[in-house]
Amino acid sequence: MNARRVYLDSSALIKRYIEESGSEVIQELYKKAYSGEIKLITSLWNVGEALGVFDRKRRRGELDEKTHDFVRRAFLTDVKRMSTIGVLEIVPVHSMLLADSWEIIERHHIYQADALQIVSAKYESAHEFYTADKRLGEIARKEGLRTVLLE
Repeated sequence: MNARRVYLDSSALIKRYIEESGSEVIQELYKKAYSGEIKLITSLWNVGEALGVFDRKRRRGELDEKTHDFVRRAFLTDVKRMSTIGVLEIVPVHSMLLADSWEIIERHHIYQADALQIVSAKYESAHEFYTADKRLGEIARKEGLRTVLLE
């Protein structure tokens, strides 16, 4: 059985750990991944971006120290566990993907990090691309990805 392949950009990824609009959708995707119905995909780049978001929320006082530590630990534990059991694919950041993103950068006037999301999803043949970033979602759609905007 080939599971549906679902790409999560960093804005979607953090919604499992920080309660926001769209978090319930991401929670359901994680349940489906653990049951083998789907395979989640994200870029190694997003692991660092998510850690940066958690840290920024701590510095701004949106997360206290204890909650930050819990969220950070839960996130890293999930990444390790899910990738080990094969329900989460971590796309490495390598020169080929970075070079492939340059055309998207120039065509759509976006940052390398955003272009890397699109290229990584395409590289892994994602069936769906989840994001909370409206502009990135529109560009991903123009680049041929079936995009789900989390609002």
